[in-house]
Amino acid sequence: MNDLLSLIKDQDATQAPPDLEAQISTPPSPTKEEEGEEKSMEGFFKEVAAIKSLMGEIRRNQGKLSDAHEQSKTITRSAEMRDLREKMQAEINQVSRSAEAIKKRLAELDRNNEAALKKGVYAPGSSAERTRTAITGALKKKLKDLMGEFQDLRTRVNAEYREVVERRVYTVTGQHADEEKIDHMIDTGESETIFQKAILEQGRGYVLDTLAEIRERRDAVMELEMSLMELHQIFLDMAVLVEAQGELLDNIEAQVARSVGYVQAGTNHLQAAKQHQRSKRKWMCCGLITGIIVILIVVLVVIGTTRGFGSS
Repeated sequence: MNDLLSLIKDQDATQAPPDLEAQISTPPSPTKEEEGEEKSMEGFFKEVAAIKSLMGEIRRNQGKLSDAHEQSKTITRSAEMRDLREKMQAEINQVSRSAEAIKKRLAELDRNNEAALKKGVYAPGSSAERTRTAITGALKKKLKDLMGEFQDLRTRVNAEYREVVERRVYTVTGQHADEEKIDHMIDTGESETIFQKAILEQGRGYVLDTLAEIRERRDAVMELEMSLMELHQIFLDMAVLVEAQGELLDNIEAQVARSVGYVQAGTNHLQAAKQHQRSKRKWMCCGLITGIIVILIVVLVVIGTTRGFGSS
């Protein structure tokens, strides 16, 4: 018995272990079309991440601009206003650079999407196309929202600048200037005529410093206004892309809605077919049982009749 066991062990040792990996079916290698689509989508998402990063920078710059504007309301010295003016201009310049970069990247994204579709990297109406279109459209809509926020900032800066000028005039002269004088002061920057009486009463030193601060403030607002107008033009150029993308998204949503309707109709037909099949099986079972009962009755009748004849 021991010799038999040792012989079996020796045979097991000499035999190669079974190749388990060979027994497991390996998944099929991706086709060239699938590899091309995957590579294309990978590049697409990298570009989307870069655009989102630029939008984040614009959002941060916008916050700094808003904070600087709030700070400007409390400044009363020309030197401080000059420093703040330079700071605000640096922020708006950065916003313009980021906006230009986003504009170019979005245009390139559209071109890449169209080229991939023409080359057959993905099929029209496929999940890849819908994903690209939806994400690109969402980016453009976010940019449109940013455009609206900068417009709000521009309106707020102009309105509050007027209020600050009115307060400065009242602080120095002790009188409220009429709207015409304030408008003239804002449009031309000329303000000495308004402060002539104050110069005679309080001395040129104090009043001239206030005048210098008002001029610095006006220059800051004018520069910001011009920069925001240029930025607004960049946004307007991209708004055309946003509107076109919106129409495309509406078409895709309509196609998806129709597809959902087709799927729902197919599901309803399938459910009706299943119900009909169940009903058919039910009637077949009932017919089979009825047939068996009839056969049993006939058999019993025949047996009873046969026995009757036998007994007679």
